[in-house]
Amino acid sequence: MTSLAGQDEDGDRRNVSDAAGVVALGAFVTWSLITATVHDGRPEGVLLAVLAVAAGHAAGRICGALLPVAALGAGALAGLGLAVVLPHLAREPQALAPLGHAGATAALLTLAAGAACCAAWAAPTAAPRLALRALAAGTAVTAAVLGSVTGLVGCLAVLLCSLTAGRVRHRGVGIVALGLVAASVTGLTWAVAAGAIPGGLSASLAGRLTPHRVGLWRDALHLARADAGLGVGPGRFAELSTAATAPVPSDGKPHSAVLQQAAEQGVVGAALLAAVFCWVLYTLWRSPRPTPVALTAGAALTALAAIAAVGNALSFTTVSAGAGLLLGLATARPLAEGPPEPVADPRPYGDRPTL
Repeated sequence: MTSLAGQDEDGDRRNVSDAAGVVALGAFVTWSLITATVHDGRPEGVLLAVLAVAAGHAAGRICGALLPVAALGAGALAGLGLAVVLPHLAREPQALAPLGHAGATAALLTLAAGAACCAAWAAPTAAPRLALRALAAGTAVTAAVLGSVTGLVGCLAVLLCSLTAGRVRHRGVGIVALGLVAASVTGLTWAVAAGAIPGGLSASLAGRLTPHRVGLWRDALHLARADAGLGVGPGRFAELSTAATAPVPSDGKPHSAVLQQAAEQGVVGAALLAAVFCWVLYTLWRSPRPTPVALTAGAALTALAAIAAVGNALSFTTVSAGAGLLLGLATARPLAEGPPEPVADPRPYGDRPTL
């Protein structure tokens, strides 16, 4: 009876987390449609990103239930391969200069490292664990070879967090820490855009981020302040930003997910983006997978949130789908686990009560 009660309680928790995801993503889509209707915007990009996340999450839950280790390993290899070939898939790669595919490449490498580390924690024996951790380390090496500094930092951060996750006793503490990291990076991005950073540090950050990126951020913040309620409408940043229309080639994006939401969908849009990330962390907190797997996936998705806060990673469907896939894999209940077997009654058959 205890095992049945535990299964029912776990099922209730999963139902709550799934319902929270439906509400968060549904509100996100609904608000984008509202703001698009008011300002004649183009919400197709937002709808495609949400669809990619939902599809990836569903696929991850299914594959994670059937092949809990192999699916994670395959996801890591797929992310690594896409990161290598992604710059060659665009028809006009020069149109995205000077910021280019850097954010997407770093995001895919980070997700691949996270999937490999999760697979290592889920592996039953030492040999596949070693191989999968070597794959994660190889992903970091690939980031260095490709010249993706952000990807290298993301991979190393995931590797470090994964090694630390094995010693964390209370999953909630790790989840809260990841949330604080994401909030800190978002706050720093907002401060740079607002010019609230002291002079010397601001100049140093602007040099590393490139003046063009900082100019896009400032335009996004200016548009957000001009219409904090509804924003300017999805997909309209390129029309109204002076930095996006400058002679420097641009893809028409602010290269910051939170600032893009604030500019195009107002404060409510930015708050709904934060709500989706909170749902991700909540789902990992309630995940039936072991704590190291949940926290490692959380570290990779938090690193993705940090990359998206300073880049255009979420503008690529492959990244959105990969994030949903990793979340689904890290929250799936493997079918092979099943309920615990009943303990045999040590009493002789004749001494047992009969019905």
